[in-house]
Amino acid sequence: MARLENKVALITGGTSGIGAETARLFIKEGAQVVISGRSEEKGSKLAEELGENASYCLSDITKEEDIKKAISFTADKLGKLDILFNNAGGPVGAGLENVTQKDIDYGVHLLLASVILGTRYAIGPMRENGGGCIINNSSIAGIRYRQGDPLYSALKAGVTHFTKMSGVELGKDNIRVNAISPGAIATPIFWGGSGVSNTLSAEENERKLKKLEGNLAQAVPLKRSGLASDIAEAALYLASDAGSFVSCQDIVVDGGRTAMFNENS
Repeated sequence: MARLENKVALITGGTSGIGAETARLFIKEGAQVVISGRSEEKGSKLAEELGENASYCLSDITKEEDIKKAISFTADKLGKLDILFNNAGGPVGAGLENVTQKDIDYGVHLLLASVILGTRYAIGPMRENGGGCIINNSSIAGIRYRQGDPLYSALKAGVTHFTKMSGVELGKDNIRVNAISPGAIATPIFWGGSGVSNTLSAEENERKLKKLEGNLAQAVPLKRSGLASDIAEAALYLASDAGSFVSCQDIVVDGGRTAMFNENS
């Protein structure tokens, strides 16, 4: 039996990178999946590619109404919500000495408020369904120095802590809440996130990805770059029955990067 048979999932930032790979894997494992994102062209194309068990919802996670809309769209269209992957995000800030109030406001909305509000609006449908699974995309930047801009790092640390606290509060509703902290994963976030990658050709994005994979391979003990599929597999474990007794945890998927850390790496 497929590991997500009869499950319904919403994946934010699902049009590329980790989100798209997770959508592919979840569907392969029997789930019905809604992918949300800001690029209607890419989202609609991907949903068509993935087949009848995929749907696309236009949504900007920096807007509360869009978050609420994506969750309502999923529950109304597919009858329930079993899994929410708060995956969408992107780079924020320009260094501590250059950070502005605008950077802070945007970063909070993009990386932290979106997770909090996604969780808030998922509670109702999941409670009605007898439980559910929420997965939040955090980062090793929230654990170690020099793995990201200070603003980005602080917000990802907030995501991890919120994950643990909300998991405690929602345990009584049989809603599991976990985080995944990727490290050294080759995705478009390294060249500006989806806001930039959406403006480039597929060939240019692929060229950048291959170059990045070679560079990241030198930064981890396993001597290979992490891939979006590595995070998708971790999300599958947390969403499936195999992870049914796992909650309030941060699963670090970084090829050993944080263990070899030093201030110059």
